[in-house]
Amino acid sequence: MQPNEIGTEKAKYLFPRESITGMYHWRAGQIERHNNTFCSKLLPEKNIKFLSVKIKLNMKFRAKMIDVGCLNHFTRVVNTISKLTKTCILRLTPNNLYFVLSGKVASGGVGMWCELSQANFFDEYQLEGVAPDANEICLEVTPENLSRALRTSQNAKCVKIKLTKKHCPCLTLVAELPTLSSVSRVVTHDIPVDVIPRRLWHDFKEPRMPDFDVSIYLPPLKTMKNVVDRMKNLSNFLVMEANLNGEMNLKIETDLVSVTTHFKDLGNPPWGDDGSQGRSQSRDPEVMAHTRVDIRKLQQFLMGQQVNPSKAMCNIVHKRIIHLILLHEDVSLQYFIPAVA
Repeated sequence: MQPNEIGTEKAKYLFPRESITGMYHWRAGQIERHNNTFCSKLLPEKNIKFLSVKIKLNMKFRAKMIDVGCLNHFTRVVNTISKLTKTCILRLTPNNLYFVLSGKVASGGVGMWCELSQANFFDEYQLEGVAPDANEICLEVTPENLSRALRTSQNAKCVKIKLTKKHCPCLTLVAELPTLSSVSRVVTHDIPVDVIPRRLWHDFKEPRMPDFDVSIYLPPLKTMKNVVDRMKNLSNFLVMEANLNGEMNLKIETDLVSVTTHFKDLGNPPWGDDGSQGRSQSRDPEVMAHTRVDIRKLQQFLMGQQVNPSKAMCNIVHKRIIHLILLHEDVSLQYFIPAVA
């Protein structure tokens, strides 16, 4: 028996389906018998057992949130993801959840990696992956659908999320809402997903840290967003540059106007065991590393940011990539924006 793409197995049939058309009605893997007298003459009762369908669900996922603070925090994270991409991969493992956008940065696409520790969000968490040696599940989801479902559950007493198979594979979200009467109020959302085959998982591993030229802490993201919003009216492209003295500039240069916003004393994060910044250690602290990017992609990142990070950093690979990192105590978000010519 060969598994299909939604993790089920079906028994082989002794008789072709076409040969019993009119005698049996197939519905949801069940065989309903009609016109018993006619059927019994052509198909003996003892042979009916060969026509049964056996369905086995290989993957299981169930999670439950009770704490309102955890629910609101998870909702903010999903809202952020929904602003950054229309579709992404939700990778489920026993200890973590990942939202992954495996964009080909070298071809001009953005990339994203968001990691959440499940223990900091869920009161109950059960996972059975595709195999004992690959205890994971990868699903393609539309974050906006998940975000809308969570927004309707903000004041819920508890929220359950599970992987189900209905008309298609779904993440089913069940919210038990508070009520003044003895009658319970339950809202159910079925969010369609696509199951990613194991052979494609290699595309959704944590991205390698780029060999950057300069790493710098970002200014307050709200301030940075206000600057970028104004610059967007002047040009479609922005130059971000920084050095090892904690200085960062955002620049717009066109035939008609040149605008630069300066940030100072931001600080440079230590990397490596010795606190150095790798190959950037030998750089002149005054020399700027810069990358020209699509301003809309940077604005999209800043507009969607609801994680409230404790640290926000930017690694610049000269003329190639801007690597943005947001760190929270239980969430980390990496976003890659490629350079434009």
